[in-house]
Amino acid sequence: MGTHKDRQKLSLRQILNLFPDDQTAETWFIQTRWSQGIQCPLCESKAVTERTTKRRSWRCKKCRKDFSTRTGTLMQSSNLSFQTWAIAIYLLTTNVKGIASTKLGSDLNVTQKTAWHLAMRIRETYQDRIPKQLLGPVEVDETYIGRKDRNKHAQKQTQDGRSYGVKQAVVGMKSRKTKTITAQVIDSVSAITLQGFVKTHTETGQQVYTDQHRGYHGLRKDGFDLTQVNHSVKEYVRDMAHTNGIESFWALLKRGYYGTHHFMSPQHLGRYVTEFAGRHNRRPLDTLKHMTILAQRMSGKQAPYKTLVM
Repeated sequence: MGTHKDRQKLSLRQILNLFPDDQTAETWFIQTRWSQGIQCPLCESKAVTERTTKRRSWRCKKCRKDFSTRTGTLMQSSNLSFQTWAIAIYLLTTNVKGIASTKLGSDLNVTQKTAWHLAMRIRETYQDRIPKQLLGPVEVDETYIGRKDRNKHAQKQTQDGRSYGVKQAVVGMKSRKTKTITAQVIDSVSAITLQGFVKTHTETGQQVYTDQHRGYHGLRKDGFDLTQVNHSVKEYVRDMAHTNGIESFWALLKRGYYGTHHFMSPQHLGRYVTEFAGRHNRRPLDTLKHMTILAQRMSGKQAPYKTLVM
């Protein structure tokens, strides 16, 4: 994996030249999905024959089923062109602070509702690609995402104006060795939750840097080399002890919240967090390689509009 400096970026003009029409874009999706040759998404047989239909499709000689480039992917049942999907993937991978559905809709000449559903489906490709185990030393920290209760209209306040009463807690970990991040929405910042997160995402015995939150104290008993900095007395760095790396990620996530999306519903916050973490982890990749990974991850997933708004 290269560095940020030597990665191959693509401009919007280059993307439009790369995908000048729907046929070219579909060819890219086909090559991305079936690099070893087209096979049936239902029975995985390579004994297929192309059909002479208006839209490109094939028939499996084994199970006798017809399928297309979209079958069994997040594009299934979508009326959007392959060119629109390719450009949308580009926009989501290159906008480090995310892209609002209103802006995405304007750029793609589709409605805001269509753009929102399109973006949500692309975010699904990040869901199972966040690394579970990170190499130490690691930094661990928690943050809160949402609007302050005291800033809401009195009729909408639920926690007597407390600062974090209605905010959603998120915990994250960053490996100083690989620079990769894993993060997730949590129900509480209890010791069981925080320590469970650390035990799940790094091996016992690793160096763990956190702030002075009491929830992390028990990690020492479980064999972790825990070092904490006390933010309450304005201690932010002590030798190698700090959480600046993961806090930089929180700053980016919050810029995406306040500056780009303006609101992330609690129902879908986990998808946004995973998107930001996944995009961060793939920053060293060439733009086209990043896009290719997302296109490959579209297979075997479904995200109907009705299930997203339930």
